[in-house]
Amino acid sequence: MTAEPIYGLLAEFDNPTDLVHAAKAAYGAGYRKMDAYTPYPLEEAAEAIGVHHNRVPLITLVGAMLGMIGGYSLEYWVSAIAYPINAGGKPFHSWPSFIPVTFECAVLGAALAAVFGMMALNGLPQPYHPVFNAPNFTSASRDKFFLCIEAQDPNFSVVSTKQFLQNYRPQLVSEVPY
Repeated sequence: MTAEPIYGLLAEFDNPTDLVHAAKAAYGAGYRKMDAYTPYPLEEAAEAIGVHHNRVPLITLVGAMLGMIGGYSLEYWVSAIAYPINAGGKPFHSWPSFIPVTFECAVLGAALAAVFGMMALNGLPQPYHPVFNAPNFTSASRDKFFLCIEAQDPNFSVVSTKQFLQNYRPQLVSEVPY
């Protein structure tokens, strides 16, 4: 009979200092597939597990550029190609009058790209995650700090990883089933 596959090992800590210390040690030991769960944003934990940059600013810039190009192109097409109307002797391509709409389209494109890019990069919406099955994980939103080392990590071994996590004095180290 084979054992049930596990998602990883979850270590529970009382304070953020212990979590950050364990996360830095795990990163230094070569673990790369891990995540930290805290009741409030903890920048030190993100840095400790190796999350240094994100792509949301680039996605936002691309969205702004696409919105700007789309808005300007639509105005140009409407006023100079599809429906050219000579109003007050202005040229058909009167770019100064296109600036406000172009700016607003850039803002709209940036906002939509930022929201949907953030959701896609975070894997949202995600109504289920295996760590929800771990004992005491509901404390992650109140007063506990968790470090999960995933079984997909090349250095992961149930026995050695559990011993490694025990060295940092967590309250509990538990297996997270799928």
